[in-house]
Amino acid sequence: MKRKSKKILKQRGNRTNGGGSLKKRRGAGNKGGKGNAGAGKHHWTTTVIENKNYFGKHGFKRPQKTIHKYEPVNLKFLNDKAEELLEKGIATKEDDVIVIDVTELGYNKVLATGNLDAPMVIKSPDFSENARFKIEEAGGEAVDL
Repeated sequence: MKRKSKKILKQRGNRTNGGGSLKKRRGAGNKGGKGNAGAGKHHWTTTVIENKNYFGKHGFKRPQKTIHKYEPVNLKFLNDKAEELLEKGIATKEDDVIVIDVTELGYNKVLATGNLDAPMVIKSPDFSENARFKIEEAGGEAVDL
């Protein structure tokens, strides 16, 4: 059954609130130390129940140089921004075909979301299989760098 009122309310006016002599509740020594003190000794049961992975090493850390980070761009973005990129001089036009180098935009992979309205030559270090197919289907070319 749930209490109607907190136990402390009964202790009001009592100097030690049911803790016996004042000296018995002094300092951290009374509770077995501060923080994680005794995690492997006298507080072992608490450690086992609440923090099983407190001791030892767990997992591993991958070397950062082995992790290749992709910065992808979609065909839809390239299609929508093609004219704007021509005006800025980032893309060029050769024989009515727009040539875009995605590395100049800060990307390193082309993905297939969206379609191309006009034939384009897109240069990139990496293409998804569907992106390569859609570029060639629109009459363009996917050039690996």
